[in-house]
This record gives sequence, structure tokens and C-alpha cells, in this order.
Amino acid sequence: MVENLKKFKNVAIYSSLNNKKVNSIAEQVVEVLTSLGVKCLFPSSSKIRSKILTKTLSEETIIKRSDLVIAIGGDGTLLSSARNFGHRKIPVLGINLGNLGFLTDIPPADLTSALNKVMQGEYVEDKRIFLEANIEGKKEKYKALNEIVLHSGSIAQLIEYDLFLDEEFVYRQKADGLIISTSTGSTAYTLSGNGPIISPEVKAITLLPMFPHSLNARTLITNHEKQIKIRVRGKTKAYLSMDSHNNLKVPSSEDVCIKKADTELTLIHPTDHSFFSSCRNKLGWSLGVPAKNSS
Repeated sequence: MVENLKKFKNVAIYSSLNNKKVNSIAEQVVEVLTSLGVKCLFPSSSKIRSKILTKTLSEETIIKRSDLVIAIGGDGTLLSSARNFGHRKIPVLGINLGNLGFLTDIPPADLTSALNKVMQGEYVEDKRIFLEANIEGKKEKYKALNEIVLHSGSIAQLIEYDLFLDEEFVYRQKADGLIISTSTGSTAYTLSGNGPIISPEVKAITLLPMFPHSLNARTLITNHEKQIKIRVRGKTKAYLSMDSHNNLKVPSSEDVCIKKADTELTLIHPTDHSFFSSCRNKLGWSLGVPAKNSS
């Protein structure tokens, strides 16, 4: 993470949720930012509905005019803002209204003080990679911040696939699917599959088989620069999802190609942000915390 003194002047306020709590927090955000002379912008894709909403702007206009996006909600909202704005190099700051919130880390109780500090340049930048997937022979490319999942689309149905890294054959396997995760995604869907928790600064990709039909299958962690190729065998149905957002059918005759995307997401955190504190608080990791200055 890198400390930064750049001050934000034009801030977009976004949420994928529409409820009283979100609208109330949005109003508080506008009040704080306005008092600091910061201009507030509202994307038309946002679901915030409030009296503060006088004019909405297209996503392209937001991308051109904004130097920060504030996402109000849980990690799902932040994933949505990452898809819409983050991959276009607009930094994202999360206000956490969800349950876990590994990506959105400002609680409503600290909103005013935290926003004041961030707007004064007291924050750290946290770079996260995107994964990019495409089906061989097709132009469309799809990005994911947490994970890309190859799955059968049905409950308790195996698919057979071959896995290659940088064109080198790794294994052939039967499983319900395969989760390809970034370090960011290690606290998301991969965690539910008993995958490893990976510190965000580790540049790695995790490949986790879903219910493999094998006693020897294990999670594989590889360098984030590796080119991943998956070939579905036979005529079984297979689908590809990105952060649980898209659901694309994968023809058995075509390979799925996955790699690190060229663009990164820049997350903005308060200076006291700690990934391991989040793990302790949200995952019940620790029995306690040692007193300061104790050995």
C-alpha cells in the first residue's frame, strides 16, 4: 500500500442498492463533501434515490469527470463499481453497510471523520488485479475482481476439463467446476470452498477444484502472470461466471482463456486500514489481541 497526498475534487457517489439506509448515508456523504468544497456527481447507473439527486450523468461522463468513486453498500456494491468505473482507472472508496465488507472498510459511525481525512489526502492506495476471460474465437472479454468460475450449471453434476498454464498441461480432472481466484477473491467464494486466505499484496492466482472426483486433488497457487487455459472435454454443459455476474455457456470445442487484465483497481483506504484486523473481526480468527508494547 502507498500513502498519498493527492486531494480529490470531483467525487462520484454510487450504490447498487436502494433503501433508506443507503439514501441516508449518501446524504451524509454529500453534506461532508460539500462542506469541503468537493463536487458531488451521481452516475445514472446508481440506485440511490434521494432529494440530493438533482442530476445524473452517464457512466462515460462520470469516468471523464471523476477522480474518485465512493461506493455505499457491501462488497457486492464495490464489485459493481469496480466493473463500472474501477477498471477505467477511477479509484474506489467503500463505505461498509454489509456484513463482511473486506473491500468496503469505512463503517457509518466513522464516516464524517474518515471522509475528512481522506479528502485532505490522508489515505493509502491499494492496487488489486483484475482477471480477464474470453472464449477462444470470440471478441468479447470479461473482467472479474474476485474470481472466475467454470461450472456445470446444475446441482451435483460433474464436468471433465483439462487445465493448462502457459500452454503446459497441468492435469485432467472431473469436478463440479473450477474456481480461478485473485488474492482479493481469497476471502470471497474461494473461502467457502476451504481455499487459502492470501494477503492482498501477494501477486497470485488460486485454482480451486469444486468437489473434485478425486482423493488427491488440491488447490494450486500460481504466479499472477500465468496464462490459464481450460478445455472442457466431451459434450457436457459448462458455464463461466465472473464475480457471480455473468453466466456464459462454454462450447466444448472452444478453450477458455484467462489471464491478468492490463488494468488494475485502485482501492482507497483510511491510513489505519489493516487486512489482518478485518480477518480477525469478520472471520473470528483470533482469541484476543495482545496489549501494546507486550512481547
